[in-house]
Amino acid sequence: MATSRRELTEALPSELFARIKAIQIRTQHLVTDVLAGSYESAFKGRGMEFEEVREYMPGDDVRNIDWNVTARMNAPFVKVHREERELTVMLLVDVSSSGAFGSTNRLKNELAAEAAAILAYTAVKSNDRVGLVIFSDRVERYIPAQKGTAHVWRVIREILLFRPNRRATDLEGALEFMAKVTKRRCVVFIISDFLDEGYDERMRVLGRRHDITSVTVSDPREEELPRIGLVELEDAETGELILVDTSDPRTLEGFSLLGRKESRQLREQFRVSRIDNLGIRTDSSPVDDIVEFFRRRER
Repeated sequence: MATSRRELTEALPSELFARIKAIQIRTQHLVTDVLAGSYESAFKGRGMEFEEVREYMPGDDVRNIDWNVTARMNAPFVKVHREERELTVMLLVDVSSSGAFGSTNRLKNELAAEAAAILAYTAVKSNDRVGLVIFSDRVERYIPAQKGTAHVWRVIREILLFRPNRRATDLEGALEFMAKVTKRRCVVFIISDFLDEGYDERMRVLGRRHDITSVTVSDPREEELPRIGLVELEDAETGELILVDTSDPRTLEGFSLLGRKESRQLREQFRVSRIDNLGIRTDSSPVDDIVEFFRRRER
């Protein structure tokens, strides 16, 4: 039995309800003014679907004349098609421990949740179906794609409330799972910091069937450290510790060069695999980045 939006909202903590409502209000305004048209232009439907045959009118394309009907009726008739707009949008959201980092007013996993919520709401407002895969080093939650506002509230609630059981990341496993549960072509948004290896071939293969966009979540401190002396850094997924002297200019320069190199390599990997990339950062609004991405795709 489907859960209503009222039942979902009554079960939410007041703080979480306020966050979801704020995302909805902000996104609803943008859907009307900016996002909807750009989204629908950026992500096309599955093609043209036959709708009816009607009598020829001046200005109709003669290539659409139905010659069989024309011969029977002794008058020209044309086939009318419409775009089959409805899409299935799958959100793959990484909840591994590396997302529990942020040097600004939000963590990377909070930013990922907000971006996923905006994409989900935009898709549903365009009458598309939305599904969700939440993963760490295994698939932790799966919600099949459906339509409707109540459904998107459930998706947003799951994203914002979810607490992972595992720390590491297995992007390849999440992509394999999605391939098994999706029978038709989908628009796929993979929202992650992509701190993993060995998934690029699987992503490349899936990209031939699905329209995949990598949404790369990052924080400015992943490319630049402040000068604050000795700092102990911990790998959130492995627990490995390393002592770094941030007062040493060579250390700071080396860290910055490494961070920028890894970002370039990741973008090049997506380019070679023909996967679109949308970058979002904890120090900026994901709304602006998403709007610009839709417009770029539209062009």
